[in-house]
Amino acid sequence: MMSHPGPSPRKVAILMGSESDRSVMSAAESVLAHFKVPFETHVLSAHRTPEAAAQFAKSAAERGFAVVIAGAGMAAHLPGVVAAHTTLPVIGVPLDASPLHGVDALYSIVQMPKGVPVASVGIGAAANAALLAVQILAISDAELTRALAEFRQAGSVLPK
Repeated sequence: MMSHPGPSPRKVAILMGSESDRSVMSAAESVLAHFKVPFETHVLSAHRTPEAAAQFAKSAAERGFAVVIAGAGMAAHLPGVVAAHTTLPVIGVPLDASPLHGVDALYSIVQMPKGVPVASVGIGAAANAALLAVQILAISDAELTRALAEFRQAGSVLPK
């Protein structure tokens, strides 16, 4: 078994295939900020910058990330490409970016081959992706566990 010196990583990566996805993915940033979870946001494309996306995924754990949230529309390859290059949990956010209104992206994310899982939330549900990331981190963080319990007791309402 491998042990890690120091505290467990708490940082979350938010990835999106295009700058135009920011309007949806910013909800994940807001949730993580609310819970005081450090994050970085990057625009990386499985199609336009595949080498950069793969390199980011390969180095994510050593850079202190614990969870990756990846938003993608249409064929939605970004979450799967990232998952193929890391053992970190990857949460896919299907985006409404096609005439199929995100259903194609949803299917692409949830139909990953055996051995390369990607969690998925609903179409456009970046806030839920961030909440899932917080829940994953809370497994080993009593402070986050308390914050999540308070959040639920308050009716799961995020401040504006």
